[in-house]
Amino acid sequence: MISMRWIPPMLCGFIFAGAACAPPPVDQPAAPPTLGALVDLSHAYDSQTLFWPTAERFALKPVADGVTPGGYYYAANWFSMEEHGGTHIDAPRHFADGRWTVDEIPLDRLSGSAAVVDVSAQAARDADYQVTTADLQAWESEHGAFQDGALVLLRTGYSARWPDAASYLGTAERGPAAVANLHFPGLHPDAARWLIENRRVDAVGIDTASIDFGQSTMFQSHRTLFEANVPAFENLTNLDQLPATGATVIALPMKIADGSGAPLRAVGILPPAQ
Repeated sequence: MISMRWIPPMLCGFIFAGAACAPPPVDQPAAPPTLGALVDLSHAYDSQTLFWPTAERFALKPVADGVTPGGYYYAANWFSMEEHGGTHIDAPRHFADGRWTVDEIPLDRLSGSAAVVDVSAQAARDADYQVTTADLQAWESEHGAFQDGALVLLRTGYSARWPDAASYLGTAERGPAAVANLHFPGLHPDAARWLIENRRVDAVGIDTASIDFGQSTMFQSHRTLFEANVPAFENLTNLDQLPATGATVIALPMKIADGSGAPLRAVGILPPAQ
């Protein structure tokens, strides 16, 4: 099919006898999109970054730092860490065999409209609080049903406790024995199941160390979400700076092939100022 947008004058007569040919349109630059302020939803990685009690912590070792023989400054570092620490993504493969690894998660599942569910009042009263189906339904009663493809972010207020391990995790102890002493809020398995069975969300995030609460031993919310290929963002921060609706979140992990998790840089884009 011949494009009707513009035909060079020299060819016009051959294609459309007697037809008038318009000059090429002048391209007008598209107006840049109007964006609101950006909110950093990720903690920095450093010596204080919190990890699961059994995980190796983040380490940064200088490789070079100074003026080279060529007379210019040069710096480089070596770092190591486990996948699941600091602000990170849990890929579905973390608890569901055959589901997406980090590199397999489609990009459109890592960005979208944010639905921020605030349970900070409940979490302040109960370190073992689990976000309920009723909490999710109460949010919908006020703001409408979760949009298809929404990123549901659970705000417990625990990011304000970072990086105090005793306050944030419930214990500053390290090693396998410390796991039994973990106390922090999470998503109740029944609520995770309700989301999967009744809504089409692309990801679930939380400002604690795990989607499941600290005392979980079976990690049922992980398993329910991940079986449906819904990844989780953990150890988010600054959720108090996002509105309940209207913000957009882009959460891009390090693209680790076959990874069950990865460091995550998550950014909230506020709605434009009116």
